[in-house]
Amino acid sequence: MASLLATLRNRPNPARDFLENFTVEITPKHADKVAMLGDAMEPGASVYIALIDPNEVPQQVETAKLLAARGLNPVPHVPARLISDAASLDDRMARFAGEAGVTQVLAIGGGLAPVGMFDSTMSLLRTGIFEKHGIRKLGLAGHPEGNADITKAHGEAVLLEALLQKQAYAAEHGMEAYLATQFLFAAEPVERWAEALRTNGVTLPIYVGIPGPATVKTLVKYALLCGVGPSARMIRKQALNVTKLLTVATPDELVADLGLIQQTRPELGIAGAHLYPFGGYDKLFGWVDEVRSR
Repeated sequence: MASLLATLRNRPNPARDFLENFTVEITPKHADKVAMLGDAMEPGASVYIALIDPNEVPQQVETAKLLAARGLNPVPHVPARLISDAASLDDRMARFAGEAGVTQVLAIGGGLAPVGMFDSTMSLLRTGIFEKHGIRKLGLAGHPEGNADITKAHGEAVLLEALLQKQAYAAEHGMEAYLATQFLFAAEPVERWAEALRTNGVTLPIYVGIPGPATVKTLVKYALLCGVGPSARMIRKQALNVTKLLTVATPDELVADLGLIQQTRPELGIAGAHLYPFGGYDKLFGWVDEVRSR
């Protein structure tokens, strides 16, 4: 009996292992949650600071300062199409580095019409401003289910070529680069996408966006807002049943599947989870604790 219990305790838990070094998302409007994040996360854990409104850069900087003061690693989103010019980018990065000790960013296109001179992540990189301000780790957007804005106009090959260019730039300038994906609801698209990337020379590690526990109604709202692809069909199908709209859905199957891929197919470079707190941080951290205790 003792031998059986020891075996069960030592049995690999793909979901638990996949969540081992998870990261989370916050917005400047939720800076009051930083203390909760500091209590729930390991020292040095990364917290991404989204930027939806270009006028909230000062609040984004303040949120980065609060996170750093709690011993966490602030990772601001830097959306190219929401930046007017190089001087604005330079000032922003000077504040992030000087006031919050930022050494890592998530550089993204932004998905909107450009407000100024930048229209892509590469246009940001070519300024050299990230290196100037000591950015050593560079997150890049990944789209396992495609990016409708780009693929409709230019095709999938353009996305691949852009990733190869960004990967090469990071390597040439001594930055550690990785991919952070949009959230989704199934593991299969991630596996197929990772296979295609590796076949075509993209070697960057992949951190997969996971929708945290939330009601079906809330998940449908965010899926529509963010343009999530085919994997959202099952959530939309559940939403057709009015009695299920307020049911809390958890991503247990998704993290278990991704954890299994991580363990059995290491060549795909599935590195970990990036969690979106759509149902609130209480639900999110409670669910993480539950998965880790199994």
